[in-house]
Amino acid sequence: MNRNNANQRLPTQEQEVLPTIQGMGGNGSRMHTVGSMKESDKKQDPKKEYTYSIQGDNIVGNGTFGVVYFATINETGETVAIKKVFQDRRYKNRELQIMKEIGNHPNVISLRNYFYIYADDKQEDVYLNIIMDYIPETLYRMIKYFAKKSKGNFPNILLKLYSYQLMRSLAYIQGLGICHRDIKPTNVLVDPRNHALKMCDFGSAKKLNPSETNISYICSRYYRAPELMFMATQYTNSIDVWSVGCVIAEMVLGDPIFAGESSVDQLIEIIKILGTPTLQQIQHMNPDHQPTQMPKIKPTPWSKVFKNCKVDPLAIDLISKVLVYSPQLRLKPLEALAHPFFDELRNPLCRINGQKLPELFNFTQIEVNGYPDELINKLIPDWYSQMCAGVDNRSSDDSN
Repeated sequence: MNRNNANQRLPTQEQEVLPTIQGMGGNGSRMHTVGSMKESDKKQDPKKEYTYSIQGDNIVGNGTFGVVYFATINETGETVAIKKVFQDRRYKNRELQIMKEIGNHPNVISLRNYFYIYADDKQEDVYLNIIMDYIPETLYRMIKYFAKKSKGNFPNILLKLYSYQLMRSLAYIQGLGICHRDIKPTNVLVDPRNHALKMCDFGSAKKLNPSETNISYICSRYYRAPELMFMATQYTNSIDVWSVGCVIAEMVLGDPIFAGESSVDQLIEIIKILGTPTLQQIQHMNPDHQPTQMPKIKPTPWSKVFKNCKVDPLAIDLISKVLVYSPQLRLKPLEALAHPFFDELRNPLCRINGQKLPELFNFTQIEVNGYPDELINKLIPDWYSQMCAGVDNRSSDDSN
């Protein structure tokens, strides 16, 4: 990053209260600017100054754009996650702007607070610190755990529950016009206590505009949609749907379904399963792509791809409708949620080890906007609608 112009002031609208932080860069020194807490965050008083402590090198995540620590709010004792990224003073931080817009959703990590610190006493390099809820596990670690424990057999109920919440998180951010552009198991958080899932890390996210071009070299390789490898620059949010499909398949297989060693090899791995794309499919992915000679390879039956896994055939059917070349033919998030694979989750007596499922049906207007009422009614079970209306007709056993 270009770190010239280091003495310019940060945007005035971000100059407010001055919290301190211990153990991260500034050694507890005060910064000149800070963003205020969200009024909607009920866990903290937005008018009160908070301080944060990091014990040693408590790094919980590393990425291209920053480092994530877990810290303690000194005033409350609560544990939070803090993402620290270098702030180029010439630009606003896109991740911060997107997180401000996201607000609160059960399946997307939300912004609690943010502030800036100097890297040292010279007060040249500035770091943005984004404060979020701390969630102890990632989907990546859950996949590796079950791959080792159960020889690749991811529990079917968790496969349904995590896949459902992933698709729901997509429905929400796509309703806001946001494309994540880096969905992968390490960017999905899971609370093992109640199996609630949240999408995180919006460092690559962007609000796509049909009139603007975008970089095609985006998204981690194993989860990169094929149109990106055909150098599309006016792709849509469906690249995130492809990535989620790859993550679902990885839960089943225990390893990435397409594990290429380079961008070219990644496309080859996709072709091995989906077959050689037709000229029409290539045009769907990138209308500007120049025709090239490609070896003619037949698609591999999905049953053969998952032949060594004990997996619900409905899960395979869902994956087959998501991992397709033509972006416009991939299931949209809410369409995916209506798939029969998720019908068990709509049963009021569905439990995990006797424990109720996390909230699944409190859809926001942002999620359902533009979808037909027939689909939305299918997604919200009658018992849930009755419960919200104050009538609960579920079995008396449900209260135990």
